[in-house]
Amino acid sequence: MKHPLRWLAAGIGLVVVAFAVVLAVQDDGPRQTGGRLLGQEMPAFDLPTLDGGRVTSEDLAGKTVVVNFWNSWCIPCRQEEDELAAFYERHRDDGDVALLGVVRDDTEQAAREYAEQAGLGWTVALDPEQQAALDFGTTGQPETFVVAPDGLVTGVQLGPTSLGQLEQMLEEARTGAPSAP
Repeated sequence: MKHPLRWLAAGIGLVVVAFAVVLAVQDDGPRQTGGRLLGQEMPAFDLPTLDGGRVTSEDLAGKTVVVNFWNSWCIPCRQEEDELAAFYERHRDDGDVALLGVVRDDTEQAAREYAEQAGLGWTVALDPEQQAALDFGTTGQPETFVVAPDGLVTGVQLGPTSLGQLEQMLEEARTGAPSAP
């Protein structure tokens, strides 16, 4: 056999490609995790906010709540920030809508610096024990959950969201129609 190392390298390459294909088609994991909350009650939480206060799930009861898990070093989180800002500007004066950013897997200092630099106007909470992230079943960031006024999760968006998706999930929350990820 001429060039045995080439054959070995080709064999290893094929194994790696086969493994990558298997992983790529196993796309149900994150959807099942985030989607498990659809139709379920929003997990209870009590979190410190960047402004020194606290926000609880009870504070938001009766409102349509958009909960967005993010962090400062996440590129997709940064990509969706303009969409969240546009949504916030449209609905900031709606008494029945709240946008809550929850910092996942980041330091308070980095989150604070990013929030100030980006001019985030909505409430930003810290999740120092990662309990809210666990309770919501997050697998990464960004992830967005929309909760209807009755407290049921009606929308889940894994990965960056858009203004159109946020508006659609808001409408579905207001009418009670769940939106799958």
